[in-house]
Amino acid sequence: MSEQPLRICIVGGGFGGLYTALRLSQLPWEDDRTPEIILIDKSDRFLFTPLLYELITEEMQTWEISPPYEELLSNTGIRFHQGCVTGIDIDNQQIQLENHHSLHYDKLVLAMGGKTPLDSFSGVKDYAIPFRTLADAYRIKERLRLLEASQAEKIRIAIVGGGYSGVELACKLADTLGEIGRIRLIERGDKILRNSPEFNQNAAQTALEARRVYIDLETEVTQVTSDSISLAYKGQIDVIPVDLVLWTVGTQVLDLIKGLPLQQNPQGLLKITPELQIIDHPNIYALGDIADCYDQSGNRIPATAQTAFQQSDYCAWNLWASITNRPLLPFRYQPLGEMMALGIDNATLSGLGMTLDGPLAYIARRLIYLYRLPTLKHQLNVGINWITQPLIEWLSN
Repeated sequence: MSEQPLRICIVGGGFGGLYTALRLSQLPWEDDRTPEIILIDKSDRFLFTPLLYELITEEMQTWEISPPYEELLSNTGIRFHQGCVTGIDIDNQQIQLENHHSLHYDKLVLAMGGKTPLDSFSGVKDYAIPFRTLADAYRIKERLRLLEASQAEKIRIAIVGGGYSGVELACKLADTLGEIGRIRLIERGDKILRNSPEFNQNAAQTALEARRVYIDLETEVTQVTSDSISLAYKGQIDVIPVDLVLWTVGTQVLDLIKGLPLQQNPQGLLKITPELQIIDHPNIYALGDIADCYDQSGNRIPATAQTAFQQSDYCAWNLWASITNRPLLPFRYQPLGEMMALGIDNATLSGLGMTLDGPLAYIARRLIYLYRLPTLKHQLNVGINWITQPLIEWLSN
């Protein structure tokens, strides 16, 4: 009887999880040591989150930014299991799934991402929409469709959070709605994009002002209702009428992760070694939004798609190395700069000694993200569509 292959289970199919699985399948395994790789996610589709904004503006289509896992994983040998993980038995190395199913693992990768906290203030959970998933984007699009169909004189939108998501959403929605849009960006700090390079901050400020987006700094939300938002500024509370509230503030660790008997920091992030292994559990790896990860200088690494993308290479290598008796590599984060969409056909790019904004930055951002799409086949399909779509539209006019 042949020995069962070692099983690697990867929980979460975002940048960290999917790219780790794909990289693992490409590494040189000896025939008798090739592991069984199982990717588990509650959704049937991967989501390339940096391009989610383009779905709302209809610059891109769902299949481009959110291809099915079955399509991405065909001919890779990776098994995909769609389902919700309800618990993890660390001692017995079992993953509990809904409907009382379970999976044994020999090696485990935790890459489930986080969630947007919606319980901070009264009414947020009931009336605000986060911007993290495909379902969120569809909800926003449907609300906008209904508001536009009502032929309202103006559509009032409050976006809470002056970070990357809030700024990008504000610019995209301002361009989409045009003259009827009344966009308000609310930030509790004294500036937007606090952790962004100065060039990007200035480009974003210029883009927001050009689109007449009203910016509330040093302002906190105290309550959200079906048609208003209450804002506190220097001890005074104003109630502002709104049609739509979008919530882009923060990331919260999933309850499932908080409940695991693993070392965590005060925020609930999993403590890991430089090799991305959980402290005291070398057979479990963590990356992305749930990992407490630091660079060589001891600075906390931002939980971004870029970080998860880089971690996936190291995670795959270290899994392979641990199985094939090779040395593991400590994660080395390479800050490659940042890109932001600032409306339709406009973006900013800063990094590697280069700064760029405007339509050229928009094209560069598109090309860089095209390169980072998960598989060569998907890159080709999307790239061909980008090239041919303008020609098709021109011929149809």
